[in-house]
Amino acid sequence: MVHTRSIAAQAVPPRDPLASCGEAEGDQASAERPRVLVVDDDERNLLAIRTVLEDLAEVVTVASGEEALRQLLKGEFAVILLDVLMPGIDGYETAQIIRAREQTKGIPIVFLSAVNKEAEHLMRGYSMGAVDYVFKPVEPLVLRSKVAVFVELFAKTREIERKAKQEQQLLDDNLRANAELLRAERELRLAEQRQNAIIRSLPIVLYLEDADASPRAPSFVGGDFAAVTGYAFSAVEADPNLWTDRLHPDDKERVLSEIAARRRTGAMAVEYRWRCADGQYKHFLDQAVLLAEDGQGPARFAGTLLDVTDRKRLESDLLQARKMDAIGKLTGGIAHDFNNLLAAVLGGLGLIERRLPLNEEHKKLLGMTRHAAEQGSDLVRRLLAFARKQQLDPGPVDISRLSATVTHLLDHMLGGLVQLDWRTGEHVWCAWADETQLELALMNLIINARDAMPDGGTITIDGANRTAAERNELDLAPGDYVVLTVEDTGCGMSPDILERVTEPFFTTKDVGKGTGLGLSMVYGFARQSGGALEISSEEGVGTRVHIWLPRSLSENDAAEGADDKAAEDAVRPTRSLRILLVDDHDVVRDTTAAMLEDLGHRVEAVSGGAEMLSALNSAPGAYDLVVTDYAMPLLSGGEALFQAREIRPDLPAIIISGYAEAEAIGRKPSDVAVLTKPFRPEDMRAAIEAVS
Repeated sequence: MVHTRSIAAQAVPPRDPLASCGEAEGDQASAERPRVLVVDDDERNLLAIRTVLEDLAEVVTVASGEEALRQLLKGEFAVILLDVLMPGIDGYETAQIIRAREQTKGIPIVFLSAVNKEAEHLMRGYSMGAVDYVFKPVEPLVLRSKVAVFVELFAKTREIERKAKQEQQLLDDNLRANAELLRAERELRLAEQRQNAIIRSLPIVLYLEDADASPRAPSFVGGDFAAVTGYAFSAVEADPNLWTDRLHPDDKERVLSEIAARRRTGAMAVEYRWRCADGQYKHFLDQAVLLAEDGQGPARFAGTLLDVTDRKRLESDLLQARKMDAIGKLTGGIAHDFNNLLAAVLGGLGLIERRLPLNEEHKKLLGMTRHAAEQGSDLVRRLLAFARKQQLDPGPVDISRLSATVTHLLDHMLGGLVQLDWRTGEHVWCAWADETQLELALMNLIINARDAMPDGGTITIDGANRTAAERNELDLAPGDYVVLTVEDTGCGMSPDILERVTEPFFTTKDVGKGTGLGLSMVYGFARQSGGALEISSEEGVGTRVHIWLPRSLSENDAAEGADDKAAEDAVRPTRSLRILLVDDHDVVRDTTAAMLEDLGHRVEAVSGGAEMLSALNSAPGAYDLVVTDYAMPLLSGGEALFQAREIRPDLPAIIISGYAEAEAIGRKPSDVAVLTKPFRPEDMRAAIEAVS
C-alpha cells in the first residue's frame, strides 16, 4: 500500500551538534526528557521515525490506536504523531477519543498521511483535533522541525510549571515561616504577660543595680514595687537615700555591712525590716548575684526582694505555739503533785479547825495559812487554765447579766478614778462557756486595764455578735460567736511586748504586783472553750482585748437549774457509810480519812489497789463505798475498780485525782464520780451523795 511506504530510504540529515552536549549530561537528564508518542501500524515507519527523533525526545512507538490510548493513561507526551489509516480504530477516531479525555485533550496531534491531501480530508482532521499534517513519504528535516517546536514548547511549559511550583513552594514556606514566627511571637508575648502577671501577684520585686552604686539605687525594677513597699519606683529614683533611711535601726548596720561585702563575694542574702509608706515595718529577704561582666558597661547585680512578713509571722506563731505547748505539758505534769500537796495542807488545816479549840490568835494564824494554801491552789488553776487543762462546766451564759455580777466583785478594787462602761445589751447572743471562769477572765482583763490607767479613766466592756468565716486569722471553726471586748485608754503596749503578753509569768508590773498569769489564763480559757483571744494595742492610745466564745445553741439560762440543784442538795439528808479509802500518799490519805469521819462516815484506809482488793475479797459486803486515788504505783485506781466490780458489781465508787483534766484519767467504770484535789468537805459530801 502506498500509505505504508517506509521512510527509511530517505536520507537522514546530520544530527544536531547540540545533541552530543545533551548526551553528555548523562542519564539523569534523559530521565526528564519530553516524550513523543508515535502511532503507526507499519513497523518500518516506526523505526524510521524513532531514528529521526530520538535525539530530540524520548520516543514511544505503538502499532494501534488502542495501544496509544493505553500509553496515554501512563504519562504525558509533548506531541502525538498519529497515522490516519490504521486497522481497528483509525487515526480520526483515536484523535476524537484523545480530545474527549480531560487529561489528554491538550496534547498536540500531528497526523501522518500518505493519501487524502484534499481539503475535505484535511478539514476533517483539523476538526478531530489535529494541529498539523505530515505527509508520507516524510521528509526527516520537516518532521524534526515540526516535532522540535512541540518538544521545546512542552519543555518550556514544564520548566515554567516547575519554576512556578518552586516559587509557590517558596511562597508557602515563607508564609509558613512567617506564620510560625507570628505564632512564636504571640506565644512569647503571652508567656511574658503571664510571667508579669504572676510576678505582680507575688510579694516579690526583681531588680538590677550597679555594683558600685552609692547610695543603693536600682536601675531596673520588675514586679509590683508599689504593692510591696507602698512607694512608686519614681520616689526611689527621686531620693536614692530612701532605701537606707527606712531600714529598721536595729538592722541597718548589719545590712549595710552585707551590701559592702557583696562586691567581694559576688552574692548576697540578707533579711531585714523596712518601713513602708504606711509606716509599718515589713520583713524583706534581699538576695542578689553578680552578673558576668560583658565589657560594655559597669558590673551589675541581679536580685530579688521578697516580702517574707507572713512567713515570719507564721514562724513566730509556731514558736509561740510550741512554747505554750511545752509549758502546758509541764504545767499539767506538776499540777498533780501540787494538788496532792495542797490537798494535804488544806485537809490538815481543816482538821485543826474542826478538832482543836482555837483562840483568836490561833484562828488568825490558821486563816493566814489557809489563805496562802488557797493562793497556791488558785495558782495551779491559773496554770491549768493557760494550759487548757482545767475542768470546765460550760453552759448558756446571758451576757447582759454579767455586768452586775462582775461590777459587784470589783467594787472594792477599782477605786474612784476608774469607771466601767458596760455595753452588753439584750441583743447580744448567749455564749456557751463556763460562767465562773468567764467572770474570772473579765475580772483579770478589767484589773489589767485599771493598772494601765494610773490616772484613771473609763474601761469599756462591749458585747457583739460575730460570724466566723470558713477561713479566718484566729483559726476558729466557722459559725456564730459572741465577742466580749475590754477596752482601755491607758499607756498601751509596744509590738515586742504585745507578742509576749500571753506567756505565763511574763509581766511588765513591778515585783509583787502581778504573777504574769492573768492574760495567759484568759488565753487558755478562751481556747479551751472553743474560742480565741485577740489583742490589739497602740502605745499612748490604749489596748483592746477581744474574747471570742461560741454562741450557745440554747438561749435558756442554766443558772436557775444549778441553783435549784444546790438547794435540793442542801436539804438532802445524809447517812453514815462504811467507806474503803485508797491512797498511796500518806498525808493525803490521813487527811481525807479525817474529813470523811468528820462527815459522819466510818473509814478503813489502805495504801494501794492490791490491799483494797484483798479487803473486798475478805468481806465483799462490808463496804458501802470505795474512795480511791487514781495515780498509784502498780495498779491505777481505775483498773483496781474494774477488778473490784468483779468481786462486787454494784459497789459505788469515787476517784480522787490530782490531775485536773479528764483526759489524764484513763480506763475507769463509767458510773464512777471524779473529784479533783484539793477538795473541800462540801465537795466530798456532794460526790458521795451523787453515787450512793
